[in-house]
Amino acid sequence: MASEDKATGIPDDVASMWKTLDPAIRAALIASESKEAEDGKKESSGGGAEGRRAKASDGPRMDDTTSKFIGGDSFTKRTKNPQWIKVRSDVYDAVKVRRQQELDAKVPVDIEVTMPDGKILSADKEGNKYQAWRTTPFDVACTISRGLADNTTIARVTYTAFVSDYDLAEDGMEAVDTLADAMAELSVEDADDDTKKMTMLWDMTRPLVGSVSKMEFLKFDDDSDARTAFWHSSAHVLGEALERLYGSRLTIGPPLAGGFYYDSYMGESSSDGAFKEDDYKVVEAEVQNIVKQKQKFERMVVTKEEALEMFEGNPFKEQIISTKIPDGSRTTVYRCGDLVDLCRGPHVPNTGRIKAFAATRHSATNWLGDTENDSLQRMYGISFPDKKMLKVWQENQEKAKERDHRRIAAKQELIMFHELSAGSAFWLPHGARIYNKLINFIKEHYWKRGYDEIITPNVYNLDLWHQSGHAMHYKDAMFCFEVEGKEWAMKPMNCPGHCLMFAGKIRSYRDLPLRYADFGVLHRNELSGALSGLTRVRRFQQDDAHIFCREDQIEEEVIGALDFMKSVYTTFGMTYKLELSTRPKKALGDIELWDRAEAALARAMDTFAGKGGWRENPEDGAFYGPKIDIKVMDAMERVHQCATIQLDFQLPIRFGLEYNTGIKEEGKQFARPVMVHRAMLGSVERMFAVLCEHYGGKWPFWLSPRQVMIVPVHKEWNDYCQQVKDRLHEEGFYVDVDLSKATFQKKVRNAQVDQYNFQLVVGKAEVENGTVNIRTRDNKVEGEKKVEDLIAYLKEMQAEHK
Repeated sequence: MASEDKATGIPDDVASMWKTLDPAIRAALIASESKEAEDGKKESSGGGAEGRRAKASDGPRMDDTTSKFIGGDSFTKRTKNPQWIKVRSDVYDAVKVRRQQELDAKVPVDIEVTMPDGKILSADKEGNKYQAWRTTPFDVACTISRGLADNTTIARVTYTAFVSDYDLAEDGMEAVDTLADAMAELSVEDADDDTKKMTMLWDMTRPLVGSVSKMEFLKFDDDSDARTAFWHSSAHVLGEALERLYGSRLTIGPPLAGGFYYDSYMGESSSDGAFKEDDYKVVEAEVQNIVKQKQKFERMVVTKEEALEMFEGNPFKEQIISTKIPDGSRTTVYRCGDLVDLCRGPHVPNTGRIKAFAATRHSATNWLGDTENDSLQRMYGISFPDKKMLKVWQENQEKAKERDHRRIAAKQELIMFHELSAGSAFWLPHGARIYNKLINFIKEHYWKRGYDEIITPNVYNLDLWHQSGHAMHYKDAMFCFEVEGKEWAMKPMNCPGHCLMFAGKIRSYRDLPLRYADFGVLHRNELSGALSGLTRVRRFQQDDAHIFCREDQIEEEVIGALDFMKSVYTTFGMTYKLELSTRPKKALGDIELWDRAEAALARAMDTFAGKGGWRENPEDGAFYGPKIDIKVMDAMERVHQCATIQLDFQLPIRFGLEYNTGIKEEGKQFARPVMVHRAMLGSVERMFAVLCEHYGGKWPFWLSPRQVMIVPVHKEWNDYCQQVKDRLHEEGFYVDVDLSKATFQKKVRNAQVDQYNFQLVVGKAEVENGTVNIRTRDNKVEGEKKVEDLIAYLKEMQAEHK
């Protein structure tokens, strides 16, 4: 038996604390872990993230027993319109005959379609009845107007009920989505409850299979699902072009949050098959040919055996089919023109909808994101239903390049990276100034807002992470190592350590809320190919805080956190939107507690933002508690999610956290606290990148690493300039003097290019008057000031975060 502190009765062994939990609670938590582990880990190397973690992990693989290199001679050289394209099409046509026979056996049944406004439609303009297996969403849209039909990308259909001869499995709807991993970051996932299974994204040209209680027509301009489908369709068109032009062996081609890519096997990376920038125009021209043909996107259900026959000769598609599709089941493929591809859909009606297309970049990657697998060629693209949209996008991309934090950070000598510590930034002196200013800015708020700063260990025995649940879900992304025969890990987050601190003594209701703030260094073992500047790193710090409070304190604490967030982002000159994500179907814990907590969050948001000042995300909360998602917009109107406020009911259970309620009644003496995870900046590294691009490298004075440059008109005033520098340095300002032999005009220009907020020009008059002449980096002359008056002015700017 584990030993206990005699004074508190709290087990001093983490594993023992786990054992003290109610067996039913432990079973529920373990069951939840196992289910989510089987469903897949979003942080694993799914489709889009190439490279390996620093240490080989046992993350999900399609088939670890197969040879690492499977491409072989399936591609030997670039070949236009290879013969296997026709062979595949012939197999498709043969299968299509069988599926048509199945469709002909279906019984058309009259159906009704209800629009979002409640209007019920049951026939087209000519009076022809809508029928299952015959009528499509396109037909329904045409009943309203042909323009609506032509401008709709896909439909979102909520069925009242399916017709009696419709079967989800027969229709390939229960098959695994072969792009699920690659699309994880889009938050596109199928519902797992009966109600939501009746709501589906549907091709406009696909026949309906029952009466519809709600039919929504989704357009590219105003719906994210429509954009995802549009870019997914565009990936198919890109794939068709690559097959036609080069005989590429396609692997996966998912949509992204802004565009798409296709990975293809074209021999080894050193071969002639590798992409070059010269290929872009050729690919774009071929895509235009495909678009002009207005090829229909055609959905077809196939058995596993039919799929294997159809994709014979493409070892990558064969591996997907063999390992992802269960024996005896069905999946779906889509055809447009010559291309046939494994796909769940939906897609646009035809390729003619893609009015503008551009190949944007290319890179090398690896099959399944593993550098020990075949080398693949990736081509990225972007597309729009209007040429003007592409032009605007291209202009914005040029602006984004100019503001890219990697470019600015290198130019301003803020950070550097080295292969000997990939994914961990080296903060150069001027970068460290900004980094520390951001941390101190948050610490000032902590002092004013009643937070207690704490310091916790960087490494823990893995038992801690088993107890918290992170070992089950997150171990692949942790740096683990052995210490005296036991497994330890560097912490990827702070919350479990904070739970140990709370459990370190008996707590009273009078002690709450406890607000623990921790800038501890965190490490996450990201895939090498996923590392990107400061937005995805392995070593970082968060302005991480956890509030332990009573249930009746939730509302007040959330309002306080929201006010904190508002103050921070108002200072940065950024706007935000609020969303309340509520109980998901997989939620753990007491439903009544969830309901009360969600009501408290809603009241807090009403108080903070006003009714209508936020929106609800139904069933999008974490399994352990509801959350407030804070979407922040930068100067280029890009959306970032940095700040977060998250309630957690489960970690207090897992760690057996309790406080004395002060109630004498048996069974009510102790209660569990509610844990609030909250961060304002999120990762300091990522926020640094966001702000770098938001300001375009023109840091505001309070945050600037180069605040003042003193420029003597002549070298005889150098001593006075040095005196002014020393005085400003004493007051804590970042100041330099240009004593170089460059001309006066060149010195001023250099200071402006280097983004010094102010240049202090010194000549004979300034020396005699004990003044400086002030210019801004935008070359605005502000005139002469006494040095002490300047100091007071700069202090005011600093204090007001200007």
